[in-house]
Amino acid sequence: MEQKPASGSGRASPPPGATRSGPAQRPDIQGLRALAVTLVVLGHAGVTRLSGGYVGVDVFFVISGFLITSSLLRELSATDRISIRAFYARRALRLLPASALVVLVTLAGSWLFLSKVRFAEYMSDAFASALYAVNFRLAATGTDYLAEGSPPSPFQHFWSLAVEEQFYLLWPLLLLLGRRLSRRRRALLATPLVALCVVSFGLSVHVTGRSAPWAYFGSHTRAWELGAGALVALALLRPPRLPAGVAVAMTWAGLACVIAAALRFDADTPFPGTAAVVPVVGAALVIVGGTSPAWPGARRMLPRGR
Repeated sequence: MEQKPASGSGRASPPPGATRSGPAQRPDIQGLRALAVTLVVLGHAGVTRLSGGYVGVDVFFVISGFLITSSLLRELSATDRISIRAFYARRALRLLPASALVVLVTLAGSWLFLSKVRFAEYMSDAFASALYAVNFRLAATGTDYLAEGSPPSPFQHFWSLAVEEQFYLLWPLLLLLGRRLSRRRRALLATPLVALCVVSFGLSVHVTGRSAPWAYFGSHTRAWELGAGALVALALLRPPRLPAGVAVAMTWAGLACVIAAALRFDADTPFPGTAAVVPVVGAALVIVGGTSPAWPGARRMLPRGR
C-alpha cells in the first residue's frame, strides 16, 4: 500500500512542516500510516471486532495525497514549475523495482502452490498489476474484496497502488493548471482539484449503490480520497495557528473517526460511498491537528508516533 510560489527575491520560504534543509519529520503521520497497516492486516486476519479494517486503505489514500502534494508544492515554491518528467521518473524508480519483483515472485508462487486451472487468470492479473491497472480488471471481473467464500487473486493487493498511480498521472497536471489560474488569485490554486473531488465523490456515492466492485476498485470513485489529502496540503501552505486545545481535539476526533469506522463497518456496509467520509475526514483531522506542537494529543496513541 502505500507518499511553491516563487518570491520576488527568488528565495522560497519553507513550506509548512519544513525547514531550509528539508521537510520536518512528522512522526504522527508515520504513526497514522502504521495504524492503517495494522487495521488492514487485522481485518484480513479475521479479527471480528475489526471487520471494517479495510478503511486503513482510505487512510493511506489521504496520507499519500498529502505527502505527494507537499513534495510537489515544495518544488513549485523553489522553482516556480513542476518537472512532470522528473516526477514520473521518481515514481518509477521508487516503485518499479520492488513491484516487479513482487509480481514475479507472486506469479512463481501461484504456479507452485495455487490452482493450475486458474494460472492463465493469474497471468492476466500479473500483467494488469505490472501496468498498474489491476483495479480495473478486478472491477470488471466482479471481484468482491470482502468475500470470505471465494479465494482472491494473489495480485489483488496491487489494486490500491494502481488507484494511486492513476491519480498521479493526472494530479501534477491539475496542480500546474491551478497554478496558472492562481497567478492573480491564490484561492484558485485548488480549483481544479476541488472540481475533481466533487465529481469523484458524486460518482462514489452513485456507483456504490449500483456496482460494488466498480465502486470499490475504481479510481474514479476513489480519487476524491487522495484529493482530500492533497487539499489538506494546499490548505497548509500557510498553516493556521491552531489553539492548543483545538489541535488536540482535532487529533483525538480524527483518530476516533478512523477507529470507529474500523469497529462499526463490515462486509455489509455500502462502501466507499458516503461511509468513506468517516475515515477520510478522520485522517485529515489527524494531519491538520498534528501541525501544532500541542501536547498531549492523539499522537501519543499512534504506533511509532511518540
